[in-house]
Amino acid sequence: MKTLLEKKEKRERIVMITAYDTIMARLVDEAGVDVILVGDSLGMVLLGYSSTLQVTIDDMVRHVAAVARAEPRAMIVGDMPFMSYEASVSEAVHNAGRLLAAGADAVKIEGGGESYGDVIRALRRAGIPVMAHVGLTPQRYKLLGGYRLMGKTASEALEVIREAVTAEEEGAFAVVIEFTAWEVAKTITEKLTIPTICIGSGPYCDGQVLVVHDVLGLTPSPPPFSKQYTNLSDIIRKAVLDYAREVREGLFPGEGMYWGMKKNEYNKLLSMLREEQKEH
Repeated sequence: MKTLLEKKEKRERIVMITAYDTIMARLVDEAGVDVILVGDSLGMVLLGYSSTLQVTIDDMVRHVAAVARAEPRAMIVGDMPFMSYEASVSEAVHNAGRLLAAGADAVKIEGGGESYGDVIRALRRAGIPVMAHVGLTPQRYKLLGGYRLMGKTASEALEVIREAVTAEEEGAFAVVIEFTAWEVAKTITEKLTIPTICIGSGPYCDGQVLVVHDVLGLTPSPPPFSKQYTNLSDIIRKAVLDYAREVREGLFPGEGMYWGMKKNEYNKLLSMLREEQKEH
């Protein structure tokens, strides 16, 4: 947290990206990102769900632990999934504690201080760093009327700003601002002393976050605010097609990819099999 605050003070941009497993966590960490978000987006990206609502705390604990096993230098933030913190403060503390025990350095909740100030305070009291999340909160997309740009009107913009400001007042160490009008994100960033991290909310935040599968071209229908930096889908498809062709043509495995028995042991085996056959 101290490093992220220093980056804001120095006007150095913060890089956050998602990862859900050990291999990907190791790769993004080697690339030098500042924060790895183990997002509940894994529900759609990895598990094939239509939204994040089906993701459980057990899912999140499993994937946080997988990312932690990469032993990244980057900070690990674990998402609190739907209904893991809304029902009660005690349940929120218990579930957040499970994520920290699995290897997270902090947790993220969807909402700010206006909605979940009591949760932020309780988690902070328990020694659990909290990243708030304002603007479009995907866990509440049904209530919001779908995945839509937030803060287009002055009244809605004010609500988003208040959520962010009170999140800092209640003890959050950073705020994610998702799919919100850029003017709102800029205003929040100027008002807060803690870092803001944008996703689809313009260039004026202290940092940016994207889903790694969107970055790598692995998502069939990425959101409009993401950017594809390569197309691993084509690379993977071609590699598997080449493998399948070599298997069907008898080219794989090739020399040096398989091993035999010790010298003369195969002949002994054949002799033993012949003897067994005679006995039967």
